[in-house]
Amino acid sequence: THLAGFRGALTRQVIGYADSSGATKKEKVSLQGDDCREGLTAVLSVKVPDPKFSSQTKDKLVSSEVRPVVESLVNEALGTWLEEHPAEARSVVEKVIQAAAAREAARKARDITRKSTLGVTSLPGKLADCQERDPAKSEIFIVEGDSAGGSAKSGRSRQNQAILPLRGKILNVERVRFDRMLSSEMIGTMITALGTSIGKDEAHGFNADKLRYHKIIIMTDADVDGAHIRTLLLTFFFRQMPELIERGHLYIAQPPLYKVTRGKSQQYIKDERAFEEFLIGSGIDDATLNLADGEVRAGADLRAIVDEALSVRSLINGLHTRYDRAVVEQAAIAGALNAAVLADTGRAADAAYAVALRLDAIADETERGWSGRLNPSNDGTGGYVFERTVRGVREIVTLDAALIGSADARALDRYAASLRQIYGRQAVLKRKEAQETISGPRALLDAIFNAGRKGISLQRYKGLGEMNAEQLWETTLDPNARSLLQVKVTDATDADSLFARLMGDEVEPRREFIQDNALSVANLDI
Repeated sequence: THLAGFRGALTRQVIGYADSSGATKKEKVSLQGDDCREGLTAVLSVKVPDPKFSSQTKDKLVSSEVRPVVESLVNEALGTWLEEHPAEARSVVEKVIQAAAAREAARKARDITRKSTLGVTSLPGKLADCQERDPAKSEIFIVEGDSAGGSAKSGRSRQNQAILPLRGKILNVERVRFDRMLSSEMIGTMITALGTSIGKDEAHGFNADKLRYHKIIIMTDADVDGAHIRTLLLTFFFRQMPELIERGHLYIAQPPLYKVTRGKSQQYIKDERAFEEFLIGSGIDDATLNLADGEVRAGADLRAIVDEALSVRSLINGLHTRYDRAVVEQAAIAGALNAAVLADTGRAADAAYAVALRLDAIADETERGWSGRLNPSNDGTGGYVFERTVRGVREIVTLDAALIGSADARALDRYAASLRQIYGRQAVLKRKEAQETISGPRALLDAIFNAGRKGISLQRYKGLGEMNAEQLWETTLDPNARSLLQVKVTDATDADSLFARLMGDEVEPRREFIQDNALSVANLDI
């Protein structure tokens, strides 16, 4: 009939054009006639002298001689149009490819839904399911790597804890089509394990009420790869299952970074900051800081000095690497990081001399000889210049006006009076029979940390696979001892923009983000 002829010609020409242009090969899709007619409205007018209909209602024309005529005419006209209008033809092909991708995605979503409804027998082989059938009492750990997954399976509570190990990195769903995402075995496994299905189809799409576990816990290593996998998983949940985040079902495990053993006692420590706190607590125990004026600081007073030293160290470490840390520290103690002092030639010269004396005091006897002076530069850099010559090698350190006028230098200068009181003349840290000369906040922290490390055995866990089943239970699986972070979205618009910038196809916004935030990185792991 005329309708069959039109359909046949349309399908042949559009699919033929898509194949010849390489679009189907590039997008890895197989087109069908229904894809070409998706959303299409056509008016077909044919005059037939002796029409034959399928029934008395005359709703279907069955005159077979009409088909070849319509098919031939449409073939010729549509083929010519596609060749003469390449831009419009590409738009048509893109629309058809989108329809094919949506059809394939819907099919895969139905397959996943069907697997989910089959019950326990259809669950992924890698999933170690729990015995509890009440979702409110159940939790699933999505674990990085088969090694950690094996330890977690052995160490878990089988009653209510399920383990799903993922090998490698999942797809970045921000950059792939829905149908390609569903082609991923790992993502399909995860969707089947959760039981919610996926997609927006009313009959077979995502349904948060079918979630099999009300706690989904992402558990990855404490390294760059672990952070990347965690980010990819968060991208998947934010883009494809945001309702699970809204309902408070998504968590991030906080496995410890260190295990500290002292004698027969052991302690797990979550991160670098907590480890630093542990060392400070151990280091100031029974310690006193004897100041040059005879004053003795201990206990809470000593802890306050240590906290101030941490703040000063943080400010110094935040400066550009071209500035020597030791020189900046001694300049802060001498009060040289003050714009008003620098503006007064006499006071600035005195400050430069004082800093040089302090640098000599903390240097080894063979490496002394520091001198300090004002920078005579007329290009606006100004500031101080410190130099020495050691074994024939000349060393020059400049603290320019840009540094002294910076916010960090102003913040350091606010500590000047306190620093001068404590370190103006060398203090002594005493602990039991040992004592150590202290020349500045960084030296104090080094001495405290070294004292805190004495007598301990330290094990660092870079990967979850380094823990045995018992350790994994004690640190990450045991509900009474573990630490979890609940994932929440406080500003959906901001979160959407951030995921698009950092996980999307466009490189430029990501490069700008990295450049804008590079100096804010505290612990760079390369």
